[in-house]
Amino acid sequence: MNRPIYIAYIYYLSGFGNEFSSEDPRCPGALPEGQNNPQVCPYGLYAEQLSGSAFTCPRPANKRSWLYRILPSVKHKPFSPAPRGHLTDTWDQVKPDPNQSPPRLCIGLHTLCGAGDTRTRSGIAIHVYTCNTSMVDRCFNNSDGDFLIVPQQGELLITTEFGKMLVEPNEICVIQAGMRFSVDVSGPSRGYVLEVYGAHFELPDLGPIGANGLANPRDFLCPAAWYEDREVSTGYTVINKYQGALFTSQQDYSPFNVVGWHGNYTPYKYHLENFMVINSVAFDHADPSIFTVLTARSTRPGVAIADFVIFPPRWGVADRTFRPPYYHRNCMSEFMGLIKGHYEAKAEGFQPGGGSLHSIMTPHGPDTDCFEKNTTSTLEPERVAEGTMAFMFESSFSMAVTKWGLETCQRLDKSYSQCWENLRSHFNPNWRPSKQ
Repeated sequence: MNRPIYIAYIYYLSGFGNEFSSEDPRCPGALPEGQNNPQVCPYGLYAEQLSGSAFTCPRPANKRSWLYRILPSVKHKPFSPAPRGHLTDTWDQVKPDPNQSPPRLCIGLHTLCGAGDTRTRSGIAIHVYTCNTSMVDRCFNNSDGDFLIVPQQGELLITTEFGKMLVEPNEICVIQAGMRFSVDVSGPSRGYVLEVYGAHFELPDLGPIGANGLANPRDFLCPAAWYEDREVSTGYTVINKYQGALFTSQQDYSPFNVVGWHGNYTPYKYHLENFMVINSVAFDHADPSIFTVLTARSTRPGVAIADFVIFPPRWGVADRTFRPPYYHRNCMSEFMGLIKGHYEAKAEGFQPGGGSLHSIMTPHGPDTDCFEKNTTSTLEPERVAEGTMAFMFESSFSMAVTKWGLETCQRLDKSYSQCWENLRSHFNPNWRPSKQ
């Protein structure tokens, strides 16, 4: 049954990657003074460090938080294998297919595509979810990587060891590796998940843009400390994703028993309306990298394991320019999703909650109607993508689609490529430049 979402209070801390500290106001002074691991912690708490990077990472990349909890997370029964359904990290289930792959609406928690390996901690996976039932006395822990969650329908009340976050459509949240969380919903909910193995999301460098713009650090919010001291006599289930498989363990208490914490390794959320858009104000396009919200870097300079890119409402004012996205063949894989509205380059057939994968070097671009309309229209300042929020997961990995995504789900739009079939030649060998 659905449970209504009750919110006693939710407080947030502002910033991205900051050194935060937080105590549940019911227990002032829960954080030790002047040290991390005293002989006896305030209130009789246990000290536990959560490391998101190697101990010896350079200081700017070093991620860790100290949690002061009623019981340590080590107190649980052994993990046992659990069914994982269509959640996978196996990318050779079907033969490679470079065609544009546009799955429509999906049901459950399923892996659509991905690449790389959880064991070597290098790669990504893209999942879709639908749910109408809250996680009661259950939590999830991802040992393989970070989750970037994009709700498309229905709000999510996410309880973490750090506190609570309410995440609504047009917001995103990131739950980093090793963080336990539980989700409450008040009705049908649907969205997308980008999973990154072995790297963490960062803000992109701004270069000549300067110190301000795109996603500003102050607009990211992480939860303030909140705890529950609750015994669960019927058993509390911890679900652990490890090397692509699922395991469960039982314990007799809630894992959300952290009274205070400090550090720079936290979950966080961000509202996409806060994105400060950069755009061309003269002619031509800037590349879509100007719409990057978060990036997970690879070891090659300027090349991302994954970028999260959005196409928000904005002004289009470029002169002498075909304003929609240009036709493109890319050395990156592009997975497009739609939170609401209509995508500007394909107004028909691309539904909220659906998606499309344009594989490496596979051509893509505006459909016939979009091209014809925008090559003949009078260019005036106009609002673009009003009431719409499309996004892209872009990756340097050559992603494979799962068997579920291509076959089992029976949601594949096999007519997708027909949107370009009516493109016609406008070539005129007698064309000459007009005299000024």
